[in-house]
Amino acid sequence: MADTEETVQRSEALWSRIVGGFVAVILAANLFAALVLHRNPPSNLERIDPKTLHLSGEFAEPNLGTRVENDQVVTRIVTTQFDFVPRCVVVPEGRPVTLRLSTPDTIHGIIVTGTNVNTMVVPGYVSQIHTEFRTLGTLLMPCQEFCGLGHSQMLAHVEVVPADQFHPDAQGRVNCAAPQ
Repeated sequence: MADTEETVQRSEALWSRIVGGFVAVILAANLFAALVLHRNPPSNLERIDPKTLHLSGEFAEPNLGTRVENDQVVTRIVTTQFDFVPRCVVVPEGRPVTLRLSTPDTIHGIIVTGTNVNTMVVPGYVSQIHTEFRTLGTLLMPCQEFCGLGHSQMLAHVEVVPADQFHPDAQGRVNCAAPQ
């Protein structure tokens, strides 16, 4: 009986070391990815006052949409019940783009079809996504987080144009073509 108990204890100790080793390897891989490769969660913890975000600063209406700033493509969008402002944005194909989103009212979620863009937009925070669009054409961007009775009608479009057809104006803005 004592021999069996000793065998069980040795077996448990061995498995405890194996599991501990796996935990250590996973922790080391996460630390390596975060510190050396700079792989972090997709959103930065940036706060914003949801009551005044549209009055001044980067989310004021004149600053929304796509803009080239210091040779970087930045798209700002406000998600609000039951609309995206603006409803259409233009981005270049094959070039890094930063999407910055905020909301004054409730939790929204965005997904851009055919891409890796998928995030939640929470009141009081700025959601930020770095991506590169590789598919030309008009991509659908619906709200994917139920936000009320008009949720099913809440959608926008991302127009991905060839890089050589991406032409900012004098202020660095690029807008969608006017509907015919």
